[in-house]
This record gives sequence, C-alpha cells and structure tokens, in this order.
Amino acid sequence: MSQQLATANRLTITLRLGLFFWLGVVVSPAELFAGDWPQILGPDRSGTAADDERLADAWPADGPAVVWQHDVGSGYAGVAVAGQRCVLFHRLNNREVIESLDTQTGKAIWTTGYPSPFIPQVGGGDGNGPLCVPIIHAGRVITFGAQGVLSCLDADSGKQIWMRKTHRDFQALEGYFGAGSCPIIVGDNVIVNVGGTRNEAGVVAFALGTGETVWAKTSTAASYSSPVVVGVGGQPHVLMLTRYDCLLIDPTVGAIRWQFPFGQRGPTVNGATPLISADNLLLVTAAYGIGSVCATFNETGFTKLWEGDQSLATQYCTPIEWQGHAYAIDGRDDLPPADLKCLELKTGRVNWTIKNFGYGTLLRADGKLLIAKTSGEIVLLAPNSEKADILATAKVLPGTLRALPALANGRLYVRDNATLKCLIIGK
Repeated sequence: MSQQLATANRLTITLRLGLFFWLGVVVSPAELFAGDWPQILGPDRSGTAADDERLADAWPADGPAVVWQHDVGSGYAGVAVAGQRCVLFHRLNNREVIESLDTQTGKAIWTTGYPSPFIPQVGGGDGNGPLCVPIIHAGRVITFGAQGVLSCLDADSGKQIWMRKTHRDFQALEGYFGAGSCPIIVGDNVIVNVGGTRNEAGVVAFALGTGETVWAKTSTAASYSSPVVVGVGGQPHVLMLTRYDCLLIDPTVGAIRWQFPFGQRGPTVNGATPLISADNLLLVTAAYGIGSVCATFNETGFTKLWEGDQSLATQYCTPIEWQGHAYAIDGRDDLPPADLKCLELKTGRVNWTIKNFGYGTLLRADGKLLIAKTSGEIVLLAPNSEKADILATAKVLPGTLRALPALANGRLYVRDNATLKCLIIGK
C-alpha cells in the first residue's frame, strides 16, 4: 500500500469513528468496519464502503457471479445491508412492502407492509413505489415511503414499533415523484426533510424510540437529496438540501446555523446528496441549469470557492471524492448526453471527461470506483485524476437500474424494475 493511500485510509478511519460516535452507535472498530452498508450511500453517506472491503481487479467474461436473485416490485429504493440481513423496500400491488432477506440465500426472513395508493405526478408505472433506502440501526429498521409514511420496525421480527404519516400530519406536498429524501439518525432523533406546510415543518425530528415529534423547523418544500452528518465546532450537525436551500442544522434543537439558496422554481429537483470532503469542503450539485457550489464552512457561515454549471450539473448522481478530486456523472438520466467527469474540488477545474458515458451512480471501495449505469451495466474504474482508467465492465440487469447499489462483504446488491441481484465482486 502506498504512503498516500495509507494516509487516506487513516483519515477515513478517524472520520468514521467520530461520525459513528455522533450517531449514537457504540461499537468497537472491528464491528464498525465489518462491511455493512446500513443506509443510503454506505456507512457514512459518502458513497464509500468499509475500509476492509476488497474488490476484484477484474471480472469473468460473463460478468460477476450471481449468488441469488429476488423478484421486486415498483420503486427505486436501493437496499440496506447489515450483518446477515438485506432490507428491501418496494411496492407490490397497492402496498409498500418491507422485506428482510437472508444475505446468503435471498430468502425472506420476514415481510410486512401497509396500503399505498400513491400515484406520482411524473413517471408512473415503476415510479409509484418508494424511493428512499431503508436504515438499519441498533436493532431497528426505518423506512420512509412515497406518501411520507415514516415507519420504525424491529429488525429481527419486522414488528412495527411506531409509524407516522408525515404528509398527513404536516400537510406536505408530495412533489413530482413522492417523498424521496432519506431520513437520517443522529443520536436519539430521526431527522426527515418532510416538506410540511403546517407549523414550519419543512424539516422535522422524530424521537427514535417513540416516533414523537421533537422539533420542526423551516417551511421549505422537500428535496430528493438526502442529508449528511458533519462535524462543525466539535459537534455533529446535519447538512442538507431542501427544495430551494442548503442548510446547516443543529440536530438536537433544530437551530439553523446558516443557509444559502440552492435550487430554482419550476420543473426541477435537488437530487444529489451533498459531498463533504476529507478536508471539510462542501460540494452541492443539481441539473436543470442550477449547477454546483463548492464552499468552505464552519458553524457560523460559509465561503464559496466556485459555483456555476460548467464543471458539474448532475441530476441525482452524488459525487464521490478521492484525493482532492470529485468523480461524478454530469447531466441527466432523462435527457442525454451524460458525461463521466473528474474535477478538482477546490477549483472546479475539469481534469477529464468521457463524453456520452451514460447516466448512473457511483460508490468507492478498495481504492476503486464502481459505477452502476441506468442501462443495467456496471463499470469498475481506477480513480485517476489524469486519465479515465476503466478496469472492467459487465451487463448485469436487463432493465433500468436507477436504485442506488449497496456493497457489503464483497457482494454488490443491484436492482432494476423486476429483479434484485446479489453479485460477487470481492477478492
């Protein structure tokens, strides 16, 4: 291992240890890095797998081996994986269904759900199901459905602990595609970008134990971007995009430390999750002519380093950082072209571009990038700021792959509009 890579890994370990203590998870380092993917974009929502994850450098000619596959219904929610459990959230007929699957066999351990008559304003059919990746946390499963149903279940049995109908309770607008901002757990609170119009309920904190409302702040509409936890002034804060703003929030009381406008009215969405770099740079990005903002920040304010739509303007692909550079797919899923780019974070300078690459999402593990394209293809890439270095490609699904992939213990979990597959991609 190079000195540079070793230094990067030590920094990653330090950041993750701090993050997991803030989240209220008291675990040993061995448990922490056991290979779970318990929420959207992995252990710390950076799109980065556990430090001990190892990926094969190449794949067989016919693609990675399939361990098992499982039929799925509608929706675009990726799975969450912890221990021997893979939690799938989808819609079957007129019910939103949560299933706990055995990671070794794909067999259902338990199944539960509730009625869902949701019809999206845009993109019917497969778009009538849930969008949010579940959270597996401290023996519980948290889901957030397309109509704002926030559910807390016992992870072992699937028994309901509590449920909140947030769109009803807070008079939230459903948006173009329904609710799509994944909740985040910080300490004893589940924080959700509800987008409620009643009593300033744009962002709401619920008690993890009971589901009771702890605080509600702002009157802003919800986005399709998911919040992240960041350390500011020695304390955990939540950084998030709403429909029109970027906010830094104290998760305990809901105090807004600062905010700046990001987004625009009309048929647009904020869909990518904010990137927080190893040296605490913030990058937010959106398509529809909105572009990107890169800034430094602390608890009292922010300073923009660069902004605009020339370097990066991506619809919902969350950028992945590696050694001071961001890798992302520029453009939109629904309106080609979409280009794979590498850019310098501090300046926004584009180092290289693969034009017409196709849309998709990224994750990072073992010093490599893995891209899940909407075409059903996966691509393995060595992150290199000087040139695009593709190591392997494989077609793994026949349908559209919009759900975010999960990587845990050498296995990749991907789903299209019909099938969830578990693939072997580890060494």
